[in-house]
Amino acid sequence: MSEVSELSDLEKAFLQPYLPPGISKHDDTVQVPLRTTPIDRSHTEIAAQAEESSLPFVTLTYACSLDSMISLAPGLRTTLSGPETKSMTHYLRTHHDAILVGVGTAIPDDPGLNSRYPGATLIMQPRPVVVDPEMRWNVNGSKLAQLAQRGQGKAPWLIHTPRKVEMEPSHDLVGKRIFITAEAATPSEQTQELSKRRNISWSAILKNLKAEGIESVMIEGGATVISTLLSMPELVNSVIVTVAPTWLGQGGVTVSPAPKTDAGERVNAARLQETTWHQFGADAVLCGRLQL
Repeated sequence: MSEVSELSDLEKAFLQPYLPPGISKHDDTVQVPLRTTPIDRSHTEIAAQAEESSLPFVTLTYACSLDSMISLAPGLRTTLSGPETKSMTHYLRTHHDAILVGVGTAIPDDPGLNSRYPGATLIMQPRPVVVDPEMRWNVNGSKLAQLAQRGQGKAPWLIHTPRKVEMEPSHDLVGKRIFITAEAATPSEQTQELSKRRNISWSAILKNLKAEGIESVMIEGGATVISTLLSMPELVNSVIVTVAPTWLGQGGVTVSPAPKTDAGERVNAARLQETTWHQFGADAVLCGRLQL
């Protein structure tokens, strides 16, 4: 029996203000009364801006423990979400054009990156995107490839930097390879210690996806990707965090943005505004927008 079940109307209404604007791939969109809260006004403004923006709508989502960890150890897959929030994740996936992870997650986790939400058809599946600058990952034989072959997901797109090497055979199972040349890092990226090793800026990745017809992206990991983007409020539209009622303990993989200073003094690295909470089973789900 599948662990993924339909959300209640109340749960859908809770998530709706933080979903990408525009025409839904669903035909079960919940009609909720219009409210005059800042959340609704912000969502309306985002919808108006999205059509003119060179960037897709970006949702940053992950599950963490009470000590802000997403895994017991590097490369160790750790289950945090309960069945209710797992259903929420699959519901969110059907409302985005693409779902993105870094190669550091794709290699050890071998994720499926599809939606098993009840009634989800192939057209409702998000496009899997793996950021793999150095072409480290071989998609053939992966869960992504198997799901695409069975018609349960779409063929993945891979993002690389150009390399003067012989390409992999054209009969591989990659839907598209997007080659992005290095460009100057944004001010937010320059504050990240790991930016010295990064040769594709996040703004370039997102602009290229938008140019390829991707209007909304759900970014799920891993820790480095999440921590980096938490410091880039200009790129992220919504943040949805599942907090599991457990502590993983010291030595785990922590999500935490790089430290930030103002006039030489430490200040909060990132902050959410327009926040709402909802209980999904034993988990608490926090939705908000990063403060600019």
